Amino acid sequence: MVFWTVTALIAFSAALLLAIIIIRAREQGEPAAAYDLRVYRQQLREVDKDLARGVINGTDAERIRTEISRRILAADAQLQKRKSGRSQPRGLSLGFAVAAAVLITGGTLGLYWQLGAPGYGDLGLQDRIRLAGERAESRPSQAEAEAEVKPMEPPQVEEGYTKLVEQLRKTAGERKDDANGQALLAQHEANLGNFKAAYEAKANYIRLAEGKVNANDFSELAELKIMAAGGYVSPEAQADLQKARAIDPSHGPARYYWGLMLGQIGRPDLAYREWAETLRDGPAGSPWVIGIEGQIEEMAFRAGVKHQPVMPGGGAAPALPGPSAEEMSSASELSPEEQQEMIRGMVTRLSDRLATEGGSAEEWARLIGALSVLGETERARTVYDEARGAFEADADSLELLETIAAQSGLAE
Repeated sequence: MVFWTVTALIAFSAALLLAIIIIRAREQGEPAAAYDLRVYRQQLREVDKDLARGVINGTDAERIRTEISRRILAADAQLQKRKSGRSQPRGLSLGFAVAAAVLITGGTLGLYWQLGAPGYGDLGLQDRIRLAGERAESRPSQAEAEAEVKPMEPPQVEEGYTKLVEQLRKTAGERKDDANGQALLAQHEANLGNFKAAYEAKANYIRLAEGKVNANDFSELAELKIMAAGGYVSPEAQADLQKARAIDPSHGPARYYWGLMLGQIGRPDLAYREWAETLRDGPAGSPWVIGIEGQIEEMAFRAGVKHQPVMPGGGAAPALPGPSAEEMSSASELSPEEQQEMIRGMVTRLSDRLATEGGSAEEWARLIGALSVLGETERARTVYDEARGAFEADADSLELLETIAAQSGLAE
């Protein structure tokens, strides 16, 4: 109510000022008769001076005074007539004034009603963080999102290719335990725009691959789900991204889609931070870098920050500790149980280092997310509480921790 009152008073004040100007009908400049009067009076004074110097005689002076006096009377009569007359009809002026007041006041309130957010209260930082957490927990599932997506027109392909894919479907259906067949099926279903069938086949491949999977596999699975949902990052796709990031924190596609997810749940500040770091890490020309470059300015605008253009790969801060290339190569050869144990070992080392040496908020957030993926919810909650105490004076770090906690189901 206070907002409406203040807005109405401002609009009414502006309308009233304009109405007064219209009614009074002020003109710029002065009438020509006023200038003539000043000239004639100056001429009278000059006649007296000329007479005193002997330039003219008394008869000529009297004659000149008479002529100037006549002109003064005529100019004064013209000036008085102009002052007493009206330059425009009073009724018409009043009508225009009232119409302008109604148009300005009503138009201002009407525009706000259409373009603004009537009844929408101010949102403080903590409220926005809380709403983002609620949105992350209550957003639509993969199936719900797919149900809302309009069917896409199938891509134009040769008839022979379609028949080959149909044969591949039949073969993959008969050999449900063939991981390579499922991988091929996922690839070709995606080529035909059948993203749901593609991610189902990709999920089967991951299940059958006997631990020979890496961050790219989980990232591709998440990407297929995102494409099937029309660009929306569902909770199921987010879980796949978390697995990819737990295996390889520097994986570009997973970082790109993670930033996209943060923007969708109402945290463009964290999304911009994620994308800016990914952009600096490069490499230039990679698909995820191109995707970020096309959207990061809009994300920066939503986050309320000024985007500072950087060259991909041009001097980013050192990447946070993650598995080395040798460790990733070894992981691809392990069984699912051994791979899970390897991840637990890396998480344990990170946890021990943070407990003894401390670390950045991003490292604490990574540990919380990794523990959540491993199913160690209570331990993740304990780490979250410890991290909040360590960064209680840093608002940005607290935002990051609270967001990862909400996404992991730890926030109250």
